[in-house]
Amino acid sequence: MNSSFQLKQFTPTARHHWLLLLAGLLWSATGIALCLAALYWLADVDWPRNLLGAIGGFLLGLAAHHFGFKTIARKNIRRIDNLPDQACLFAFQAWRSYLLIASMMGLGFLLRHSSLPRVGLGMVYLTIGTALTFSSSLYYQKLL
Repeated sequence: MNSSFQLKQFTPTARHHWLLLLAGLLWSATGIALCLAALYWLADVDWPRNLLGAIGGFLLGLAAHHFGFKTIARKNIRRIDNLPDQACLFAFQAWRSYLLIASMMGLGFLLRHSSLPRVGLGMVYLTIGTALTFSSSLYYQKLL
């Protein structure tokens, strides 16, 4: 028996609809978490800067969703659709996307521990969180 076959028997697999659901849930959970962190930071900022930061981050997030994240989600959905009927559970994201996720987590850590004003940091987090949350809806639409 070759080693490739031995390893494949331990690979968790799932059908397309589970991969789509998992991707949607990951994008939603991450987006909501980023939005909550942003709103927490913006709550500490004085009025009206906190409102302007929240509105600015939300509007930038809608633009990021429309011009960037929506395209990424659609590309990811097409990639999932082209996978075999039973694909690796971790294939809900492309392998290079895992590197991007790790890089973004590292950048988030650096930003949180930087001396950037919280209103600016809140806007950045709200922008990305809004874009991820709105774009996650594409995965759920595909499931229907």
